[in-house]
Amino acid sequence: MTEKPVALIVLAAGQGSRMQSDLPKVLHRLGGVPLVGHALSTGRTLEPEAVVVVAGHGAEAVAKAVAKLNPEAKIALQEQQLGTGHAVSQALPQLEGFEGRVIVLYGDTPFIGQETLASLAGHPADVVVLGFEAADPGRYGRLVTGPEGLERIVEYKDADEATRAIRLVNSGVLAADAALLREFLPMIGNRNAAGEYYLTDIPELARAAGHRVEVVTCDEAETLGINTRAELAAAEAAFQVRARARALEDGVTMTDPATVWFALDTCIGRDAVIGQNVVFGPGVTVESGAEILPFCHLEGCHVSAGATVGPFARLRPGAELGGDVHVGNFVEIKNSVLDEGAKVGHLTYLGDAHVGEATNIGAGTVTCNYDGVSKHRTEIGAHAFIGSDTMLVAPVRVGARAMTGSGSVITEDVPDDALALGRAKQVVKPGLATRLMQALRQKKGN
Repeated sequence: MTEKPVALIVLAAGQGSRMQSDLPKVLHRLGGVPLVGHALSTGRTLEPEAVVVVAGHGAEAVAKAVAKLNPEAKIALQEQQLGTGHAVSQALPQLEGFEGRVIVLYGDTPFIGQETLASLAGHPADVVVLGFEAADPGRYGRLVTGPEGLERIVEYKDADEATRAIRLVNSGVLAADAALLREFLPMIGNRNAAGEYYLTDIPELARAAGHRVEVVTCDEAETLGINTRAELAAAEAAFQVRARARALEDGVTMTDPATVWFALDTCIGRDAVIGQNVVFGPGVTVESGAEILPFCHLEGCHVSAGATVGPFARLRPGAELGGDVHVGNFVEIKNSVLDEGAKVGHLTYLGDAHVGEATNIGAGTVTCNYDGVSKHRTEIGAHAFIGSDTMLVAPVRVGARAMTGSGSVITEDVPDDALALGRAKQVVKPGLATRLMQALRQKKGN
């Protein structure tokens, strides 16, 4: 935590026309979550007192997504996109009474790191601008510094050749005391070609009033903004490289790291083993010592120590696998709990179910959990044995140590220790197969 309390303003109002999309730019996904989720996630490390997201284009959809990512975040509406200064002014009423440090972030700039945010939050200057040394400064605004800190921000079109030679450029991210923002935001003018109010005017106004203005720098890669589909794809590639490297550093074994895809919040314990072509969606935790075999897809699930999953398995939201559980090939599990030592070998669907300790689920088993209107639960006790191709028509309970015969359709509860058979009686007609085939061939010949 910093000495001053911190609040975050995340600018997320733009349409992102270069994305060629009806979806607001900040809702395009990176690492399995909307772009704006990255700023919110990193910002959470500062333990902010308040978070305000400024929405505009597609505000209803943005607000809905933000509510899932951070239920405590407030939404400010920028009905007309009149520049970054205008956007921040729309957010300030949501921070009434707050007197700490405000950090302004961008919903389409996902890679600003925790250490960088901490530097902005803890810096003693009244205003802090985030800059970086650009490999190609291009048309970025230049940061002109001197003995007393940041002297001015010069836009490329207004810069002379000496100023254009400066490689220290402006990222757009800014931190300032809330009281200072309230004082100077109304002073920002819009006498520019775009007729917009720019947040970059704040440092000049603050310095003119005798306030201390400084620059904090970060690596250029942290400031990568997303404006096109190509940039989104490049950002995804960069995110995955970082996520794989972090997993390896944390003691995770990956057979072919380049084929494993992570989400922003993927959590994998040390000594876990991940096979090739595994995809982690949001909300996955894999404990130490578990193994995920190749070609699996996991989302919203928890895999305990010693469990094995796959190959070709799918774990959907709500799947909870206990210790030493085995989930085999072509098994799908959703909203179900498997207690320690349970085994689901292959070709099975378990939905809205609870499987007891050391129970074996035979191949082709299906929990028939949906009646077309509502979902229903299946309960299977400990040490039970479910025969292959059993249809469990929920709601239904199979007791501890009970068995079902292969090919059974179970529609009623099965007591503990009982055997349930729910298949049609087999009828044998001697010689009928041959007569039928002869008749079919004769018909075809005619």
